[in-house]
Amino acid sequence: MTIRSDRSLEPFNVYIAVVGLAWACNYAQKMLIAWLLLGLAGDCFAKIYEDVSELPGLDYDFVIVGAGAAGSVVANRLTENPNFSVLVLEAGVSNEGVIDSIVPFFLENLIAQNIYEWNYTTTPQVGLNNRSIPYSRAYMLGGCTSHNGMIYTRGSAEDYNRWADVTSDPGWSWDSLLPYFFKNEKWTPPADNHDTRGEFNPAVHSTHGINSVSLSGSRWPIFENQVIQTTREFPEEFPFNLDYNSGEPLGVGWLQSTIGGGKRSSSATSYLGPKFIQRPNLHVLLHAQVSRLLGPQTTKGVVTFGGVEFSQGGSLFTAKATKEIILSAGSIGTPVILLNSGVGGKNALTALGITSVLDLPSVGQNATDQPATIAAWSVNSTQTLDPIKQNATLFNEAYAQWNASHTGPFTNFGITHIAWTRLNANSPIFENVTDPAAGPKTPHIEILVGTGGSGAEQTGNFISFTMVMLTPTSRGSITLQSNNPFDPPLIDPGLLVTDFDLFTTRESIKRAYRLIEAPVWKDYTIAPTVNLLNMSTDALDEFIRNNSSPAAHMVSTAAMSAKDASYGVVNPDLLVKGASGLRIIDASIIPFIPSAHTQAATYVVAERGADLIKQRWT
Repeated sequence: MTIRSDRSLEPFNVYIAVVGLAWACNYAQKMLIAWLLLGLAGDCFAKIYEDVSELPGLDYDFVIVGAGAAGSVVANRLTENPNFSVLVLEAGVSNEGVIDSIVPFFLENLIAQNIYEWNYTTTPQVGLNNRSIPYSRAYMLGGCTSHNGMIYTRGSAEDYNRWADVTSDPGWSWDSLLPYFFKNEKWTPPADNHDTRGEFNPAVHSTHGINSVSLSGSRWPIFENQVIQTTREFPEEFPFNLDYNSGEPLGVGWLQSTIGGGKRSSSATSYLGPKFIQRPNLHVLLHAQVSRLLGPQTTKGVVTFGGVEFSQGGSLFTAKATKEIILSAGSIGTPVILLNSGVGGKNALTALGITSVLDLPSVGQNATDQPATIAAWSVNSTQTLDPIKQNATLFNEAYAQWNASHTGPFTNFGITHIAWTRLNANSPIFENVTDPAAGPKTPHIEILVGTGGSGAEQTGNFISFTMVMLTPTSRGSITLQSNNPFDPPLIDPGLLVTDFDLFTTRESIKRAYRLIEAPVWKDYTIAPTVNLLNMSTDALDEFIRNNSSPAAHMVSTAAMSAKDASYGVVNPDLLVKGASGLRIIDASIIPFIPSAHTQAATYVVAERGADLIKQRWT
């Protein structure tokens, strides 16, 4: 396990792998230009505290641990009430002025090991031929929303209805959560202001939310025509879907991203933006790594914690919450804090010398992530990202355009569409495995369709597809390696350990190749960079195990369950079972991974979670 060292990691991210951005200019030069043009590059924030000594005190109504997708939302919504005081403890650094987090095209620079990453590595993955894989988690304000692929996908209505069923709480159903999607989303014109009619359904979007969502801000008309024509030539296998965020995602639709005005829209730039961060009842402290919850008191079998311990500058401090402690540290950070606080499986904690305070064996268990694999083809077209990546002059021209007007190819990163598809109902895998999808309108497979090479190619023009297996049956865990709360945890996403997951990943590759078999691609594609279809099943499985990586969409490590359930970590109101004044609001509570990227779902969990807190205290 490693954490924040200077050692270079194997670069991979499911989003940027689609385009394999190999920058055409020197990074140091780029950063110098960025700082000189910072006035154009992004909004400046009001003051956020860098040092604990700047705070007026350490006693608040609410202490929120983590300022990622969820914590920033909760902080914003709670401080709408001027009578609530809120402290947010963020371990990482500021996102302000980080040009790689502002320009969508530069996102690859945030993925390799750097100061904006926790720089985690997984345990050896049995399903990946015992490889240890870099596991991307942001170490900056905004959390993963400040360095992810910005892809905005909600999943199926069936996904959320299953949440409602398993928790016995209709408030988690699609219909109940749709207003929260609208509360989060601020639908925004694309950077190039092109005519978007026929590319989305306005009825399923909101223009009154906080976080910008838009269609792509630069066009690749030749490639886009290929994709749309495929939906006409193969309408049964790849039907056109006007808007995959309607709750029925199956088909091929235009990419929607958390981008506004040609810039990344993160929870830091939106929910903690200038007009919100200035609230006198909201304090955000950076460089504050939470180690554990302190002062447990048990009354009639219910545990209450007196404070939150955090480290800054080598010293330990304690923040106290008079109403609630809210853990929003994510699917890795939240279970780690709970375990270090004595909340988790009693036997495992005792073996590490940690006193058990609350026996909840589900803490850190049921970790669920989605494996992703890439396929690429050389093409007879120069209208791809590759010339920009391979030619410094073209790169600098595109960068100058972005700096001047926030338009051009740097407003996105090459993906134009997403194809969502299901396994055939008569697939042989279903003879022994129950379908893990939430229902018949829920996809098993996502294909991110993009222009540009996958990173391994030298010169030429390419297209790349990333196939994501959306409905894994494999499960992993987050556990501790010691009783030192500052040691990195053992991260085991448990990828590809079941027959279903391997079978579906194999099928996802076949679906991507099938899409390319549409007649429209005949004179466009030249050849695959690696011909996966010519491989035997055993050879293909070996390729998958040697080349797949996690999508970094981990959920369920502190999953919610029905109030009377004997398993799970939180009740449907997100309060920790057996505790008082302790709530979890982040992706770790999601009981089943949605058939999507997890950003939108996490925002919605936070929006509803904030309302649940307000209902309790107002």
